[in-house]
Amino acid sequence: MAGTHDGDPQQPGLLRVCRIGRAQGLKGEVTVQSFTDEPDYRYEAGSRLFTRDGATVYTVARSRTFKGRWILLFEGVSNREGAEALAGTELYGQADDPEAMAEEGLWYPKDLIRLEARLASTATPGRPDGAVLGTVVDVDAAPAQALLKIRLSDAFATPESRTALVPFVERIVPTVNLAERYLTIDPPGGLIPGLEPADR
Repeated sequence: MAGTHDGDPQQPGLLRVCRIGRAQGLKGEVTVQSFTDEPDYRYEAGSRLFTRDGATVYTVARSRTFKGRWILLFEGVSNREGAEALAGTELYGQADDPEAMAEEGLWYPKDLIRLEARLASTATPGRPDGAVLGTVVDVDAAPAQALLKIRLSDAFATPESRTALVPFVERIVPTVNLAERYLTIDPPGGLIPGLEPADR
C-alpha cells in the first residue's frame, strides 16, 4: 500500500507519503515526489498530511497530475512564495488499520520485513513442507507486482545466490500471518535456487 521499504525510520502510526518539490505556477501549487502507491487516496481534497514529527498538518485543497507527476495545492498556501518555502518538506500520512487491511489482503511493506518465509503446505510431494526458506529483507515495488527479497537459509542458499526475489502474488505467497511473523511461499520450479524443481 505504501511506498517501498527504504530503511527510513517511520513515526509510529505515520507512513512517508511524499517530498515536496518545486513550486508550480504562481498560485501556490507544488510538485511532489511520491512514495505511495495509493496517490488518489492520499492526495484527494481534504486529505491531511503531516510533517515527520506530526506537529504540522497540511490539508490538500486540490490535486492533479501533469505528465505523470502529482501537483498539489495545500490550504493556506496561495502564492509562489508560500509554495517555494515548502520545498524539501517530507509529508506523512496516517497508517490504515492493520486488521482491516489484512481482511482485504493488503499489507504495508514495512510489515513484511523480517517475516520468516516458509514453504507452503500446498507444495507438491517431495518438498520439505513447512521448511524455513529464509527471511524477508526487502520489498521492491516493481511495475508489474511487488517482489519480496528473501535472504535464504543455509539449506536453500547456493554459492551463486544467497537471496531470491519472489513475486508477491497470492498464487506464490498464499499466506501472510503478521501475528505469528511468517508467510508461506509455494514457488514454481527454479524460483528458489536451492530447491529442486517440482512438477506442477
